[in-house]
Amino acid sequence: MKRGPLDILIVGGGGREHAIAWSLRRSPRTGSLYCAPGNAGIAALAECVDVAATDLDGQVALAREKAVDLVIVAPDDPLAMGLVDRLEAAGIPAFGPRRAAARIEASKSFAKDLMRKAGIPTADYVTFDNPVEALSHVSECPLPVVVKADGLALGKGVRICHVREEAVQAVADMMQQEAFGQAGRRVVVESFMTGPELTVLAFSDGRTVVPMVSSRDHKRAFDGDQGPNTGGMGAVAPGADLSPAQEKDLADRIFQPTIDALREMGSEFRGVLYFGLMLTPDGPRVVEYNARFGDPEAQAVLPLLETDLVDIVEAVLEGRLASCDIRWSGRSSCCVVLASGGYPGSYRKGLPIGGLESLEGMQDVLVFHAGTRRDGDGQVVTAGGRVLGVTAVANDLDSAIDRAYEACESIRFEGRMMRRDIGRTHP
Repeated sequence: MKRGPLDILIVGGGGREHAIAWSLRRSPRTGSLYCAPGNAGIAALAECVDVAATDLDGQVALAREKAVDLVIVAPDDPLAMGLVDRLEAAGIPAFGPRRAAARIEASKSFAKDLMRKAGIPTADYVTFDNPVEALSHVSECPLPVVVKADGLALGKGVRICHVREEAVQAVADMMQQEAFGQAGRRVVVESFMTGPELTVLAFSDGRTVVPMVSSRDHKRAFDGDQGPNTGGMGAVAPGADLSPAQEKDLADRIFQPTIDALREMGSEFRGVLYFGLMLTPDGPRVVEYNARFGDPEAQAVLPLLETDLVDIVEAVLEGRLASCDIRWSGRSSCCVVLASGGYPGSYRKGLPIGGLESLEGMQDVLVFHAGTRRDGDGQVVTAGGRVLGVTAVANDLDSAIDRAYEACESIRFEGRMMRRDIGRTHP
């Protein structure tokens, strides 16, 4: 990779991509910055081009047209579809796992089988391709039980079932009613685990794995961790006060064995690996993997990063992550998601957003756009379920939470929805 300024393309258009763009813009090594498709907030940092993240031909053509030096593939779908493979075949450096390694997120059954083979602690499970067999199993298995769609379902393909009828309905919805399309044609049924949840994102070059500051995401739509699963209603970082012994245990029993297992099967993982963990009474267990920065975890974690993100990406691609000194601020952050009324169900789009200008330039407050666009009059309007992520950074977590909620009160749009307990409860 060349040593001068790098022209970079970010694939995606949500809050995670805005946080990545913001982090890249802080680097003196970033030259021209592009994002496809981007959003109204990203447009202040990068040239946005209307190419869908899942349009692989379009993304490769765009990277060639702009003659970029690097592409960062941020969302799950293009990773699972093999965009990194396509870019590399075209001679374009790309940050993110190849299709074979991205299966660790794209297929729950693949991930569970990998954990079983490598001895990585996780919940007991059974995989089903036949809905009759799955229905028979959930009609008899111990409760509570967790039913998961095997494929990608925007973070919504998980049902925690406390009564028999819920388990039966979850299987029927996924396998017979195709609530998640092809993603639910295979399901994984897991035993229920208890304990606080924790997310650890980690950089990996295929051999070395370097954890980031931990975070804690809130998936349920409503306060008190009630309601349906969403893509995430907010996150805080750090997510837990881990001792050095606990950090070493996670590295030795979960992080490094995962990377080693992927490499040994010929699916070397280069990029960001998301470890969704549960701290059970019997020790940490893996709940899920993602093959990229979490959303909204990235909006909480990246503002705490002090090392140049371009330098880290370069070290990953060149296989020298072990020699990269990655530093964090030691402060705390809180990201609160402002969502459209009705999310994660149906919701309106095109609603004007007011108050954004009042937060511009405010110290230690960042507004990451997730589902926004500009209308014909230049007004920023809603364009998705999760609209904005309001992130505050402070010296302690309580102050960061208070600061984030204070900033949220400045932003207005019809039907605005948010949780009031981000960072206050432990999912």
